[in-house]
Amino acid sequence: MPRVKRSTKRADRRRKILKRASGYFLTKSKLYQAAQEAVERGLKFAYTGRKQKKRQYRSLWIVRIGAGALKNGMSYSTFINGLKLAGNTLDRKILADIAANDAAGFTALVEVAKSARANAAQGHADRQKAEAAAV
Repeated sequence: MPRVKRSTKRADRRRKILKRASGYFLTKSKLYQAAQEAVERGLKFAYTGRKQKKRQYRSLWIVRIGAGALKNGMSYSTFINGLKLAGNTLDRKILADIAANDAAGFTALVEVAKSARANAAQGHADRQKAEAAAV
């Protein structure tokens, strides 16, 4: 049977796992098998954490926008609906920043949303009148 030279691949792989596990409690940082399990578990949590981070930021932005909208006499949902009707393409991150740092600018956006909702309601009423006249 031929001789196999493995170089240091196995040792390197183990060293990499143990280096990642440094700082873990007791055997999880010392013994390879326990360290490997702990590192895999940690990587799994890191992956899900990166996904949750995006959700949590969006939730924070929505709270900030809602607070700013309520200060101006509008609910979050009607504000967002008004902006969509107005054709405004600002995302929630930017809207939250404006709500937190530029009260006058946010008030202007609320006025845009209110006027867009009023125009849409007027257009809806006009269509209903036209349909009633046609019948």
